Amino acid sequence: MISVMIADDHPLLRSGIAAVLSADARFMIVAEANDGATAIEQYQRFRPDVTLMDLQMPGLNGVDATTAIRAVNPDARIIILTTFGGDVQVARGLRAGACGYMLKNMARTELSDYIHAVYTGQRALPPQVASSLINNFQHDALSKREIEVLRFVADGNSNQRVGEHLGLSEDTIKAHMKTILQKLNARDRTHAVTIALRRGYWEH
Repeated sequence: MISVMIADDHPLLRSGIAAVLSADARFMIVAEANDGATAIEQYQRFRPDVTLMDLQMPGLNGVDATTAIRAVNPDARIIILTTFGGDVQVARGLRAGACGYMLKNMARTELSDYIHAVYTGQRALPPQVASSLINNFQHDALSKREIEVLRFVADGNSNQRVGEHLGLSEDTIKAHMKTILQKLNARDRTHAVTIALRRGYWEH
């Protein structure tokens, strides 16, 4: 049997996944966790074959918990579990060592086969997530500073105000915005913010 741990801060989602997997003779739920820190503790205790890891949890998030678990066991098979399919979040999860990325609205019939595929060593992504990743791979990633600038812009700040917040000149902010628009292939500031949110540069 394939032992599974479910780490998610929503009890109903955990119980729903557990019910689906428990009905399949291939799986056995050995642990559950409602935050990243507990997930790490439970992993060390039970060493599940596959871990389903929610991306957004209180305290330690899913990416950081994945990194910590992979430090304990580089062969740990972890599937990021989320409602969000932005390619930037996908890339972060994969860089942390996740073997797969599963959207929470995945059909029940696909869930078991997907987990089994990861268990057998496949690195799997749902088609819609893989498509997003491939379509945006050609774009340069925004730098930490550019993300910072765009987040202030998203809050309705002018270039001058953004500069005051960051201790930079207005001309520097204008230069950053020009680069951001080019990298995201955006028409204007509002379009750039929309693209950045969709791609998962930060949470809504």
